[in-house]
Amino acid sequence: MESLRVALGSRAYPIHLGAGLIDQPGLYAPHVRGSAALISNEVVLPLYGARVRKALEAAGARVTEIGVPDGEATKAWRTLDLVFDRLLEARLGRDMTIVALGGGVVGDLAGFVAATYQRGVAFIQVPTTLLAQVDSSVGGKTAINHPRGKNMIGAFHQPVAVISDVATLDTLPERELRAGLAEVIKHGAALDAAFFAWLEAHIDELVARERAALVHAVRRSCELKAAIVAEDERESGRRALLNLGHTFGHAIEAATGFGPWLHGEAVAVGLVLAARLSSRAGLLPVADAERIARLVDRAGLPTRAPALSRHEWHELMSVDKKSAGGRVRFVLLEGMGRAQLHAGVEPRLVDEVLDAAAQ
Repeated sequence: MESLRVALGSRAYPIHLGAGLIDQPGLYAPHVRGSAALISNEVVLPLYGARVRKALEAAGARVTEIGVPDGEATKAWRTLDLVFDRLLEARLGRDMTIVALGGGVVGDLAGFVAATYQRGVAFIQVPTTLLAQVDSSVGGKTAINHPRGKNMIGAFHQPVAVISDVATLDTLPERELRAGLAEVIKHGAALDAAFFAWLEAHIDELVARERAALVHAVRRSCELKAAIVAEDERESGRRALLNLGHTFGHAIEAATGFGPWLHGEAVAVGLVLAARLSSRAGLLPVADAERIARLVDRAGLPTRAPALSRHEWHELMSVDKKSAGGRVRFVLLEGMGRAQLHAGVEPRLVDEVLDAAAQ
């Protein structure tokens, strides 16, 4: 097992990374004070729920299991209310710990439950998808969706621990694994040119689920994100750079109804569009923009956007959380590994990229 630390003063927490971790009571015990609510979905709960429950009970917890539907549509008020009903029926108080077992949807939903139930309770992230292990489980962003925008209703609420068991990736469907690679590629493109080059050399090993390659990709992604979160917890500045490709990606998810496109698939297209916009703006060599597109393609991810009108694109991007003063701000690349937030990008350039993407 390896451990990293997200340095947030009194709210600092560990990220434990390795194989076979979900069975270790000692990883849960420091954070469980008597009761635990294990929240998972209908796919993951039958696979790993009994093992996590056994470890929590060995750590001294009385466990209440709560299953939710699978899929992005689960991140909605109706599911939130169902979970609150179960917590209240079980008479769980502020001294309990929520354990989020699953991918990014479960982590976001359970984290928002933890942020709001009785004004806030502790929670542990146990991510079981690559996307969650490299990105969404770290940093304390919790949310549900609104029909007009992704993650529009939420709160910053840090976990007390992240337990990333890479062995759970063995049961991950191939499409989900590839979707997680989009966030790994994003970390390299936005923050670490050397890591991006490593991904170019090892993408086939990652797709083949070679354990050593996966551990390195998860560890480096967590290192990069933890450093950013420690510097800018509430995304008032540098943390926005982690949203490279997400302005376009979130628009795709909203336009298609939060379901047909996986988050990572939408982000993959968003990375390609952001790189090409960076190139059209004179910030990034065309060759580097195409390196990103090629790596996304080699990961088995889409590089072409769905057919949306200019009006749809601009309407959906206008509610992006990085917008300021009514203007959309884009995370663009000023070189490989050097993302920056840009306001005032010429609408003409955005339209050129969108028109080219639709061809």
